[in-house]
Amino acid sequence: MGLLSNCLVRKNVNVKKIKYMSRTNFNELLDAGVHFGHLKRKWNPAMAPYIFMERNGIHIIDLQKTEAKLNEACNAIKQIAKSGRKILFVATKKQAKDIVAEKVASTKMPYVTERWPGGMLTNFPTIRRAVKKMSSIDKMAVDGTFNNLAKREKLQITRQRAKLEKMLGSIADMTRLPAAMFIIDVSKEHIAVREGKRLNIPLFAIVDTNSDPSPIDFPIPANDDASKSISLILDKITDAIKEGLEERKLEKDKEGTSKDRKGDSKNSRPDFKKTRARKSKQEEIDEPEVDETEDIEDEDITANADIEEVEE
Repeated sequence: MGLLSNCLVRKNVNVKKIKYMSRTNFNELLDAGVHFGHLKRKWNPAMAPYIFMERNGIHIIDLQKTEAKLNEACNAIKQIAKSGRKILFVATKKQAKDIVAEKVASTKMPYVTERWPGGMLTNFPTIRRAVKKMSSIDKMAVDGTFNNLAKREKLQITRQRAKLEKMLGSIADMTRLPAAMFIIDVSKEHIAVREGKRLNIPLFAIVDTNSDPSPIDFPIPANDDASKSISLILDKITDAIKEGLEERKLEKDKEGTSKDRKGDSKNSRPDFKKTRARKSKQEEIDEPEVDETEDIEDEDITANADIEEVEE
């Protein structure tokens, strides 16, 4: 292992520096066994740019390129999560299904770990009807109609519910097509890859030396059979998703506070039109009233004075 790591480092001394922040390092990938590929006779020639060397009949993956591609995929998937859209994880192989179910559940993203139902994306309305059927069975159990059914009908419905839960339970919250897909083992999940490409959905995938990376938008060359390798890469991907969701939450909180401040400033501003109207009314009220009786008395006094002068 030590000799192999030294060889890998020597060959990649002149690799260009990665512009974005690195989420993993060479030794971490090496310890997880990410560099182990398949037998030489099983290789796919399209994976040649990602293969470092052949040792004892097994291809060794170039970990410098794995690191660069993983960082690139993490940054892209973070932006998708930040936009609030869903990322569908697909892993039906035995080594990966439990790891995916455990790690992806914390991000609240949909995932498929059982058999991929053909037409799940291209015939999405039918899948949604099956999910609605599952929710209607749940309503029957809540409102009491389930208890009124015969024993045989109850048994059939519970079996149907269990089957739907197993196949579609993890995508029950996916109300629309996903914004991206993350696939483990491209060769095994070729139907999912084909459907994703047909609908122009961005594809992220762990690609081993026996797979074709050409249909994948963000390939991560790595060992897709070892549970440690799958777990490490999924950790980095789910961490990027969590970062994106956290940033989205902070932005929403900032928008909320800014709206509240704007509302308070609007309420605090004086309405000049209303104040002017109030002032004019107040001025009308405050104007002194002319005493007509005083004017009349003054006129009587002057008149009396004139009469006295005439009499004299």
